[in-house]
Amino acid sequence: MTNKTILLFLHGVGDGDPQNDWKDRLSQSLVDAEYPSLDDVELIVPKFAHALKGADEFDGVPPITYKRPRRSEAGLCRREFEHRMAGLEFKLGRHDSGNGWPLGESIIDVAFSTKFFTQASNYMRNERIRAGVLARILKRIPAKGRIVIVGHSLGSVIAADLLLRLPSDIEVVGMVTIGSPLGHRSFDVEKLGSDLKDPPTHLSWWVNIWNDQDPVASHRGVCSVFPWMTDHRITSKPGPSAHRARTYFSDPVVAEAVGYALFGSKSKEIVKVSHVLDVQPNETERIALLALRYAHLINGRLEGDLKDRYSGALRQVQATLVDGLQRWNEREGRPTPHFVSRLAFDLSDQDADVPEPFPGPYLAIDDAIEPMIGIASENIIAPFEITVSMDIKEQALRDLTAEHGLTSKFGEEVFKSAKRATEVLNGGRSLNWKKWGVVGLGAVALVAATGGLALAAAPGLAGAAVLTSALATFGPGGMVGGLITAGSLVGVGGGSIAYGLASPGTSAVAMEAVIERMLTAAILRKNQGLPPDPSIWKTLVEIEIQVRREYERLDEYSDGSSAGLAELKKKITAVERALEFLRLEGMEPGEDPDTE
Repeated sequence: MTNKTILLFLHGVGDGDPQNDWKDRLSQSLVDAEYPSLDDVELIVPKFAHALKGADEFDGVPPITYKRPRRSEAGLCRREFEHRMAGLEFKLGRHDSGNGWPLGESIIDVAFSTKFFTQASNYMRNERIRAGVLARILKRIPAKGRIVIVGHSLGSVIAADLLLRLPSDIEVVGMVTIGSPLGHRSFDVEKLGSDLKDPPTHLSWWVNIWNDQDPVASHRGVCSVFPWMTDHRITSKPGPSAHRARTYFSDPVVAEAVGYALFGSKSKEIVKVSHVLDVQPNETERIALLALRYAHLINGRLEGDLKDRYSGALRQVQATLVDGLQRWNEREGRPTPHFVSRLAFDLSDQDADVPEPFPGPYLAIDDAIEPMIGIASENIIAPFEITVSMDIKEQALRDLTAEHGLTSKFGEEVFKSAKRATEVLNGGRSLNWKKWGVVGLGAVALVAATGGLALAAAPGLAGAAVLTSALATFGPGGMVGGLITAGSLVGVGGGSIAYGLASPGTSAVAMEAVIERMLTAAILRKNQGLPPDPSIWKTLVEIEIQVRREYERLDEYSDGSSAGLAELKKKITAVERALEFLRLEGMEPGEDPDTE
């Protein structure tokens, strides 16, 4: 065997393409995409059409050979996989899983009994036929080396089935599935979704490409079954050819994915420019840069009058923000980092271009939770108030998280976690996005007044000092003050915040807004496979104690119809619901979520 990467192509139902027409089409598309052709690529193209009809029945499905990483290594492996997936998204475009056609499941169920689907039905329902197909393919695969797997139609199902049965020294540098039916329940062979609930460590990445005219794909990808991979949509002419491998291989997105897997990045990739910085951005500047980047991503999706107004507001916010950061650094005797100073421009010059922030560096999931929830929950163009649809905000956040190596699905999960948190606090009622977008003046005031920000700030006194100094400089309003407050209230800790939330001067709405963000962080951590943050539980318990104590103090002498008591009852209900939810979800400190 050579050291070159091998291409393994798994065909779908039918005659198995005996003339290898797929190869000619893909080879030309690779050249069109400025990659080498397939002429010098070693190919493994097993033909198993007759095996799908029962010619190679075999006793016993080949065993699973994949060894899962130890628990201590699983987090790092998953993070590295997410970084690779984010790089692929940056190259191919944003993840698109589709919504599925109405009655798509029922149509496939009916079609499964037709003659056209006989081979697929045999593979899914006849273990001896499935075993024979897998054994035939495994005979062709070397004991070690690097391979790219491309699976079309039923071949995509076989590819996923094969992943955990490969020789232990095989590295799958990329897997591309096209025209896949894996999103349908009928194709969950032997609970494949459960076996592949996490990405295998020998798999670099997996992209599924679906054609919105392909009836087999039914207008959706497969990430509903394998949520760690990415789906991309292409479009072709309608008709029977929409499902053919040649149609998929004619698309530049498919060629780009296969070419990248086989040959790596092209020479025309973006060159990263290195600047010597006097200092690295501090916590406040990192939050500001993240928010500005998010604002520009939102602005890029707007149109018409809304875009004109948002652009004008963003122009003023950015100029004011950068000027404020520069003045703050001057008072602190600290140079302003290049990544901040390059965003400055003359606001008085109406023709001056507004520099966009660079896409940020990769963020670890742990480091991303607080700032991403902060910018998603705050008005990032304050003091201006412009209503932007939550759909656009979510799409922009998906782009932002993809740029930071978290994949676009992480941005989607931020909003899903927020929705779930609000439903918990509202007793099952749906999320009020307008409420989610405003922390509330009461919450801002209590943080500034009680010193709770210093207790909730970044780890260590230095981090607290930086954020407290920034809040004193910029105030609790505006972009910087609002973001510092919102982000800090996610990573809470300390009795001052609990006391401030319990006080009559803080409304129930403001307290619920703070708890929503804490609960959002807890849900997001769990969904990302991270351990619970014990400080969230601890602070909620402290809040409950303080609120109940305040209620008992006032209840002794106040009227039964007291508005203050009514507010305290709402606060008690909110914190009780939050604690009960965490308890039921196994996020109470001291519990091992893996313990049955």
